[in-house]
Amino acid sequence: MSEADLVLFLEASVRLGVPLALAAMGEAITERSGVINIGLEGSLIAGALGGALAALAFGSAEAGVLGGAAAGVLAALVFAAFAVGLGTDQIITGTAVTLGGLGFTGAVYQARFGATGTALTLPTLAPLPIPGLADIPWLGSALFAQAPTAYLAYLLAPALWYFLFRTEWGLELRAVGENPDAAQAAGVRVRRVRVLATLFGGALAGIAGAHLALAHAGTFAENMSAGRGFIAIAVVALGRWNPPLVLLAALLFGAASALQFLLQAVGVDLPYQLFLAFPYLLTLAALAGWLGRTRAPAALALPWPRRG
Repeated sequence: MSEADLVLFLEASVRLGVPLALAAMGEAITERSGVINIGLEGSLIAGALGGALAALAFGSAEAGVLGGAAAGVLAALVFAAFAVGLGTDQIITGTAVTLGGLGFTGAVYQARFGATGTALTLPTLAPLPIPGLADIPWLGSALFAQAPTAYLAYLLAPALWYFLFRTEWGLELRAVGENPDAAQAAGVRVRRVRVLATLFGGALAGIAGAHLALAHAGTFAENMSAGRGFIAIAVVALGRWNPPLVLLAALLFGAASALQFLLQAVGVDLPYQLFLAFPYLLTLAALAGWLGRTRAPAALALPWPRRG
């Protein structure tokens, strides 16, 4: 394997890991409040379409990122209205939001661009090399010559860690996720905390979707989220609900996705479908606890207030 192959592998790992990192860090905040948003995939695909439409409307990729965030929030709002507001089952509600998001975005896309769709050319988020850092051998171009959304992920990891473990609001959020009854007795508004955490997770998932459309693919296609929302939920568990660790776990999953390019470059003669399946096998391993068992927030996925 040549040095050029290794550099390309690292660049692809970061590029594929960034949308997972953004979605997973938002989901980590949501799950810390005791809510598991299985509808994350719906926010991702909504963000991809919202980002594409906003970028086309305003002729700006930056506007597309904002449009993606807004679309992700709307999808999360639907989930929060039922799962948090009405106390419906979070898993069933999230599944419905995901299926609805995939169907709705496909319908909007076909209504806007025709029944067979059309190849879109979108304003893109160009790589933004950081002077000096981008010249570091091997890792420089991989970490510091990426789209601006990658730097957002880098900054969010320590910022969210500080929020969770060093602020009063972070303490309230974690208390709601561990024991909502005790948190309410202490004066915390449980539903408000959970709704805000869910909307924040939806916003980051929407930005992740916009990144897919505007920085990764340069276009929109139906179902282009390709299960990344579900992988992001596994990344949260692998990262132990700790934002910096979640970022590292997302880059690991990005490396698993990029492995197909590296193995093909070095001449490994195996069906490419095996390489495509590797990230999903890693997801199953993370969810099964084979990559390290961790304790989830005690009230995760439990309705509140409890009935009966």
